[in-house]
Amino acid sequence: MSRRRALGARWRRRRPLRTRLAVAAAAAVAVVAVGVCWGAFLITRNELYHQLDLHLIQSATLVQQQSRGEPPQVVHGECAFLSAPACSQIVPADRAEDPRQPYRLPVTAPVRQVAAAERAPYFSNITLDGHPARMFTTDYGRDKALQVALRSDTVEQGVRRAAKLLTAVGAAGVVLAGALGSWVSRTGLAPVARLTATAERIAATRDARHRIELPPGPPGREDELTRLATSFNTMLAELEQSVVAQRRLVADASHELRTPLTALRTNAELLARGDRLTPAQRDRAATALERQLREVTGLVADLIELAREEEPAPLLEEVRLAALLEHGVAAARGHWPDVAFTTYVDAAVGSATVSGVPSRLNRLLNNLLDNAAKFSPPGGPVEVGLTAAGGGPELTVRDHGPGIAPEDLPYVFDRFYRADTARALPGSGLGLGMVRQIASAHGAETTAEQPPGGGALFRVRFPSAANRT
Repeated sequence: MSRRRALGARWRRRRPLRTRLAVAAAAAVAVVAVGVCWGAFLITRNELYHQLDLHLIQSATLVQQQSRGEPPQVVHGECAFLSAPACSQIVPADRAEDPRQPYRLPVTAPVRQVAAAERAPYFSNITLDGHPARMFTTDYGRDKALQVALRSDTVEQGVRRAAKLLTAVGAAGVVLAGALGSWVSRTGLAPVARLTATAERIAATRDARHRIELPPGPPGREDELTRLATSFNTMLAELEQSVVAQRRLVADASHELRTPLTALRTNAELLARGDRLTPAQRDRAATALERQLREVTGLVADLIELAREEEPAPLLEEVRLAALLEHGVAAARGHWPDVAFTTYVDAAVGSATVSGVPSRLNRLLNNLLDNAAKFSPPGGPVEVGLTAAGGGPELTVRDHGPGIAPEDLPYVFDRFYRADTARALPGSGLGLGMVRQIASAHGAETTAEQPPGGGALFRVRFPSAANRT
């Protein structure tokens, strides 16, 4: 049994899904067709014999009415022809009372039992003069049994014809089942075939722009395979977007690194010829080299941070946002002494906490504060607030600088994106991109808008405690 199962499992592994589905569908339909034909044969056979049995019962009743009180004898003996009446005979329970004339029909022990009222009447199939016959044995008064028989050639022929016809119908059903199974496998697995072809094409061309063609139909009424194809198309769209973003990140990173690396090489070559420079020139070159190294180091660190998709679980802890805001603003005042930072913490969220990595959340706040300070005019205020919004805490940072142009609003959180007004300022365009990534990793939403009165307003809305759970 185990070997048979192993062979069956090996066959299933080696056969394609379409073949297995076709065989399964054909087998199911074939079993139904054969079962229906077999049931029809049994019903036809039983009905033909039932009609013959009814005829025998009527014949037995007629003999009993016409020959009541007759001694044991052969009443009718013409069973040699199909058109002849039923042959019958009366058999006593005691063998000593048998007539001298030999019996036409076979007399067995069950016949004597029926005569002695020890057994119920019954039907049996016999052979009479080389022909099939049907016999009915019933009681005939006291201590006697009546046997009635009829030729059953026509019934046997009808049963054989029904068997041949239903066999032909069953065979046709099996053939039709095979054709239907093949058709079902082709049509049912067509989306799977298209999905496979698309996956193979993507693997060969490494182009995620391919999509599976979906069958037309009303939305919300798709079958399982159509939903699978839709999900696969969605996955391909996400993959294409990821590939495009990765290529853009590499291209932007290489573009951003080219200028500082060129400057680094120039200053390094200049310092290599230090004997030709004055002390002041050497100091300026060394200072520029140090500054450019810091810029490159910061840019590489930012790229590494952006490459992280999620926060490391072991570093997660409950972070109190009010304390985070106080620490971040204090550090920003030291970095930007010419900017007036003001803070406001709503009492409703004064003790609010979020589950996250403190260093990453601190980086998020520092990037927002640095961005606001960079665009603020000298002495201009930067307003930092922590309020309740939508059931959860919301961090806001607003500056009073030139603001964000409407055409730049959709892209301010994109990596390496820098508006035309910001290209002359220091920075690589990664700060707000890191803000969005860190916020997303902590389940928060980031938005940028133009508040009344000018400037730019950035919001980071953290989920409520119930939503985090």
